[in-house]
Amino acid sequence: MTRISTAPNDRGPAAGNAVEVHGIVKHFGTTKALDGVDLTVREGTVLGVLGPNGAGKTTLVRVLSTLIKPDAGTAFVGGYDVLRQPKQLRRTIGLTGQYASVDELLSGYENLYLIGRLLDLSRREAKARATELLERFSLTEAAKRPAKTYSGGMRRRLDLAASMIGRPKVLYLDEPTTGLDPRTRNEVWDEVQRMVAEGSTVLLTTQYMEEAEQLADELTVIDRGRVIAAGGIAELKAQVGGRTLQVRPVHPAELREMAHCLQDTGVTATFSADTGLLSVPITADEQLTTVIGVLGTRGFAVAGIDTKLPSLDEVFLAITGKPADRPAPADAAPSLAKEPVA
Repeated sequence: MTRISTAPNDRGPAAGNAVEVHGIVKHFGTTKALDGVDLTVREGTVLGVLGPNGAGKTTLVRVLSTLIKPDAGTAFVGGYDVLRQPKQLRRTIGLTGQYASVDELLSGYENLYLIGRLLDLSRREAKARATELLERFSLTEAAKRPAKTYSGGMRRRLDLAASMIGRPKVLYLDEPTTGLDPRTRNEVWDEVQRMVAEGSTVLLTTQYMEEAEQLADELTVIDRGRVIAAGGIAELKAQVGGRTLQVRPVHPAELREMAHCLQDTGVTATFSADTGLLSVPITADEQLTTVIGVLGTRGFAVAGIDTKLPSLDEVFLAITGKPADRPAPADAAPSLAKEPVA
């Protein structure tokens, strides 16, 4: 079995980094859920962690939340060592797992007030913060009702509010909007953006590409316990497929002729009669000029020109070679369901 060194890490986290992970490894029996993961989250930003089911995303969150110990590697959150300073670290983080974990016998208000008091907020502060978050998540009318009477979406919103009540320095959101309707999802996005604007740092795991594109400053893609890609959204899109020039002719009947004309000059071109577009992959601005010049010289009338980067869905498929919603393997790591956060 791999042993964790208990000697102090002299290097420590770099200035400006809220989360640093170096070579984290975690086994579950013979399954290596995390296989040497490295990642960094800069202060005041959102890092989106993408990956298929069973890739190791939730296991990583559990390690960084001190719910489980890694078998090797080091990690720092909010300046604290995950292994050596777990108590201090827990006071700097908030966590929303894949399943809502609220006390169903308490009312929504009582849930939030209790957590506020456990986080050492004064009675006045706990009351004010609970009232504020109930309003932000549209739960004010249900504030005095037991949580067991809430719908699934309402429980999810209450769980999210609970993770934010202490204004955590670092917030982990593990697929936070799964099962939410579009309106509630937008409310969650607004609240995440508000917290980041106020100085919080967010590590977000998600399988919704739209969510990642809406919230994340940078992305890390994990598959089979390894980081297989990392960078800004535009950077990853450019690495995967570059830009595509899309030309819409005035006369759609000329699409085939336009494509053949470009192919005769050595330019790769395809067309779709359904969309009425001619598509040309480009890697430099000079190619764009060449294409427009050739079409103009041959007398083709153009109604519109646009450039398009690959979608985040296309990037994900290109990087992982599989859809985001593939079934999780039978030996995947246990979920966060019903596991308390100390």
